[in-house]
Amino acid sequence: MAAQLSFEDLKENVATGVIDTVLVCMIDMQGRLMGKRFHAASFVEHAHDETHCCNYLLATDLEMGTPDGYASTNWAAGYGDYVMKPDMDTLRQVAWLEGTAMVLCDILDHHTHEEVPHAPRAMLKRQIARAAAMGLVPMAATELEFFLFEGTYDAVRKSGYALTPVSGYNEDYHILQTTKEENVLRTVRNALFASGVPVENTKGEAETGQEELNIRYADAMACADHHVIAKQATKEIGWAQGVSVSYLAKWHKARVGSAAHIHQSLWTPEGDPAFYDKGGDYAMSGTLRAYLAGLLKYTADTTFFLAPYINSYKRFAKGTFAPTKVAWSVDNRTAGYRLVGDGTKGVRVECRIPGADVNPYLALAAQLAAGLQGIEEGLDLEPPATGDLYDSDAEELPSTLRGATEALRGSSMLKAAFGEEVVAHYVRCAEVEQEEFDRAVTDYEIARGFERA
Repeated sequence: MAAQLSFEDLKENVATGVIDTVLVCMIDMQGRLMGKRFHAASFVEHAHDETHCCNYLLATDLEMGTPDGYASTNWAAGYGDYVMKPDMDTLRQVAWLEGTAMVLCDILDHHTHEEVPHAPRAMLKRQIARAAAMGLVPMAATELEFFLFEGTYDAVRKSGYALTPVSGYNEDYHILQTTKEENVLRTVRNALFASGVPVENTKGEAETGQEELNIRYADAMACADHHVIAKQATKEIGWAQGVSVSYLAKWHKARVGSAAHIHQSLWTPEGDPAFYDKGGDYAMSGTLRAYLAGLLKYTADTTFFLAPYINSYKRFAKGTFAPTKVAWSVDNRTAGYRLVGDGTKGVRVECRIPGADVNPYLALAAQLAAGLQGIEEGLDLEPPATGDLYDSDAEELPSTLRGATEALRGSSMLKAAFGEEVVAHYVRCAEVEQEEFDRAVTDYEIARGFERA
């Protein structure tokens, strides 16, 4: 979609004092916004062209540690700079923060000014360009599921993470309960819409305190941009309203997890749906069938980009609407891939594997890499699965981060799609997450074995 602000609009708003701050943001490996707050006059004068950041921002963990083992940046190389190059097409007002605008940046090598290949936006750009060379335009929409908990982040942390959801019962589609939460969600909807994010709706999800935010589909890059902006907005608006918003994939063993389902389709440059064939089964075109076959074939290869943390795999559980099997089905929420809109021009694939903790750029890049590979290979699609797939004999999803890491390490498909160095970079990212967990002593271990071991 068009930018919420043109550069000329921004200069005018800065001159009149309407905007005094510009958030200049890049996306890290975890899908978070990182960057600087510029005085708006300084941004207009020079920083709209470029600014700099430490290159460790694409080699950290969730706690901003500096783990070893990354070839791209390390202590021996001195942790130099990257160039943050504002993508002025993403310039927008931040309606939930006073006097503030935001722009997203591409990450460039400081010396060559070439895009850093393992930067999330660059990885997605590469797959979009691959699709374009095939005469295709990727479109996508992500669903954002999250929990609202009583108390601010600071209060919850000081309590030792004694978590209390804001509601006491399953609020899926529940209007009364979500009315009680409108102080947060109405603000989210209106602020995002005013910031150029095409919000469609919010709703209660299938657990106590769980919400869902739906944003209109867009081209793949805009979809990812909308996702990270929306995630930032919900957290900041929730904090301002005295509640905590969490995108943890699974916060309690007895509760369902939070997902980030990806709806995806391919179109022609002229705006025709490439997935639609009126005469095909379920109105599926040959392009769609081969694309979906690619998603299925390369599910294990791409799982790390859909489930990047130890906790992500706790969500894959029977009877929770989270998938456990590599299978596709027609409008069946027990499948890893659900065909939606069958029989219509809106026919598309919904990948139900990603959790709420996903980086949308990496997830979309991985989905496109697998699907486009399916088209290039001319893969045949197996018949749809039916019934309760939790009890089927279909192939299992990788059930641990360790398993997904090994599949990523050995993926010749992703090495060809992303580059061997990029795959090695994210293998190291996965290893760091596993190593940190392996060193931890959990509350579970202490409670289970303190006396009885």
